[in-house]
Amino acid sequence: MTPAGRRIVAAAEELFYDRGITAVGVDLIAEHSGVTKRTLYNQFGSKDHLVAACLTARDQRWRSLVRAAVAAAGTPAEAVTAPFEALRTWSGTNARGCAFINALAELPDPSHPAHRIATNQKLWLLDVFKELATAAGCPDPDTVATQLLVLHEGAVATQPLPLDTLPASADLARALVHAGTAPRR
Repeated sequence: MTPAGRRIVAAAEELFYDRGITAVGVDLIAEHSGVTKRTLYNQFGSKDHLVAACLTARDQRWRSLVRAAVAAAGTPAEAVTAPFEALRTWSGTNARGCAFINALAELPDPSHPAHRIATNQKLWLLDVFKELATAAGCPDPDTVATQLLVLHEGAVATQPLPLDTLPASADLARALVHAGTAPRR
């Protein structure tokens, strides 16, 4: 991506996150990124593709953070809940909730390129939970993964509220994993 393209993505990502995707026009993005609308369209072709590029960049940062949290976990059971620790770090800089959930709400058409990226981000996290639950020895990793995703997304969705649900969600996640890996009698 060119330097102008990176400036456009950075400006658009901030504007989309702060104001909403549908509320932000290309004129404002061009102004904030210091380029012309022509440059914006030459780089991305359309606002839809720019939204997709912004979510792709955000998704790459999130995945890197999750992978680092998993790698830093001391045990396989701790690795299963590492995405909750990643969320703790992520939440400190993303106070308006989940950009992917926001995109899904604003762009309900499954054929929209950004909708697909947001959907794939959630499915990726479910797959991460499945892989980690399997590695930790959970007898039903699919069920544990689904439960962990529901807890994780609940913590994400309530993040903008003054509830601080992340610690309770992380505690429940650890309890689920512990129950799923405890020896059967």
